[in-house]
Amino acid sequence: MVSTVQNSDVKQKDVDQAVVVAVTFTAVFEPEAEDGSSVYRLGVALPLLQVLQRVNERLLEKNPAEHQLFDIILITTDSWQQQQSSSIIKSTRHHGLEVSRFCFSREEDFIESLVQNNVQLFFTTDENKALQATQQGVPSALLDKNSVSCPSEQLRVLFCENTIIQPNAGSIEASKKSAQQSFLAQLGQMRQKFGIFDSPLCFTLVTSRGGKDSCCSALKSLRSLGVSVDEAYCLGGAPHTPILSLLRPHFLLSEGFNLLEG
Repeated sequence: MVSTVQNSDVKQKDVDQAVVVAVTFTAVFEPEAEDGSSVYRLGVALPLLQVLQRVNERLLEKNPAEHQLFDIILITTDSWQQQQSSSIIKSTRHHGLEVSRFCFSREEDFIESLVQNNVQLFFTTDENKALQATQQGVPSALLDKNSVSCPSEQLRVLFCENTIIQPNAGSIEASKKSAQQSFLAQLGQMRQKFGIFDSPLCFTLVTSRGGKDSCCSALKSLRSLGVSVDEAYCLGGAPHTPILSLLRPHFLLSEGFNLLEG
């Protein structure tokens, strides 16, 4: 059973054009409430939620009639948390979080909750849930304590060369391939609404091996989907860790969308 409640404090997004992002309760909030109140403490997803809201604000500044926005859903499958639904809604209001909907489901209906809400990007602190979602074609990322250090003014997305889904990628089901390409295209369309400088979105391509030819091939594939990157790095076999610590991306797209990493 899946129950979805709209947040009356937030203007609802256009479901046909918005990029739907789902975040679990355990990523948004700590399990304990603040002292002497029913308001939950904020969790590791705060910088991510702040930057998604910032992108929406900038898009609406450019065009008040903009419909291609991030639509944020909070999801929980924990029965005890669902009994505290009023506290969850109160906590989002208290912290000023732009959560459009609250989705409550049983553990066994978790995937159904993502499908029913047309989720295109899923964030969680639970590795099992991330794997379940990716197996169903929903790009998913794990958030941890390192996520707290990510910037809140610019959404930083890092693409690996194996992110790009080639036209002849036979191992990927047609429906999943189409959904993944659509997701990339939507990100690209959002980025195109801003100039080179002072954009609230920053896309970076990192290729691990293969030299400049591999990098050029990945750039061309991304551009064919309407995605232009702001920076590109060819590591030539060097480890990822130093560049990741420098770039501090909110999430990393890799392995042909079989897995995302926070």
